[in-house]
Amino acid sequence: MSTTIKTRFLILSDTHSLEFTPETEPQQQADVAIHCGDLTQGSTLDEFRSAIKLLANLNAPLKLVIAGNHDFTLDTPFFKRRVENQFKVLPPDLIKRAYGDLGEARQLFNEESAVSAGIVFLEEGTHHFTLKNGSSLTVYASPLTPSCGGWAFQFARQQGHEFAMEKGVDLVMTHGPPKGVLDRTLSGDKAGSTHVFDAVARCRPRLHCFGHIHEAWGAKVVTWREEGDEISAHSVETDVEDERSAVLEDLSTLSGSKSDPPEILKQKVGKLEKYSGERCVATSHCFGDVNAVEAGKQTLFVNASIKGVDEDYPVQLPWLVDIELAKAG
Repeated sequence: MSTTIKTRFLILSDTHSLEFTPETEPQQQADVAIHCGDLTQGSTLDEFRSAIKLLANLNAPLKLVIAGNHDFTLDTPFFKRRVENQFKVLPPDLIKRAYGDLGEARQLFNEESAVSAGIVFLEEGTHHFTLKNGSSLTVYASPLTPSCGGWAFQFARQQGHEFAMEKGVDLVMTHGPPKGVLDRTLSGDKAGSTHVFDAVARCRPRLHCFGHIHEAWGAKVVTWREEGDEISAHSVETDVEDERSAVLEDLSTLSGSKSDPPEILKQKVGKLEKYSGERCVATSHCFGDVNAVEAGKQTLFVNASIKGVDEDYPVQLPWLVDIELAKAG
């Protein structure tokens, strides 16, 4: 008798107040929907209400959500400083109407409309769930990213941050990527966090979802080196078996360029049309699949940033992922 259950995740991030149209809203049934932060662009109450509506409409009984750096009213100390400094020239009643009181935006996720829709806002830390399909899900969540531009939920790069992931975690949700995995910016820099990578390399979850670096949208299956546990300072170079790892899709595999031969361009256009018609990119990593994910041996990394950086591709697609989880109990 199998001790695992195939479990489906609908993954998105960085919607920035986007509202799906009837033609783009994902329709697939999932066991869990995931949003990895930057629900809003400007962190107003109206934007959060719109984001909660978007989440409620997703076809999953459980929706797990973390904050991102744009969602600054959810970071109470940061919001307080912004009101006292940057917002001090604004009328208090205007601030209250737009952003609410301290903690008011966070309270929206505790309202009946959000709770009854299965929306669960995750603070930093480890969380345990028994899913309706009978599987057990352990999640580590964190909204923190390295400081850049004075946004919310950031840590000083020189001080770092402890991402306290433990072995046995199935799913890691961070707002930002790990260093060296789906984190390359338009300028060519690797913008991910070394501290996130170090923690993920130690706990080796089945699935790690994030966003933040919009142009690095994509998914990659990583196979870990067997001796990686013995390494004190973890990195892609020391921990990942490149020849047994694979990028499933990224923007370069879907977006045509002038240098593409006609047959490659046609292939890319065809894939993008197919995925767009399905309203997501679906991929399976269960026993017997080509890129199966085995606990402790592989991790599927997903950058699910929805808001695009290319005017020709302004809305990027969510990911629909099947992996196996242990049966509950």
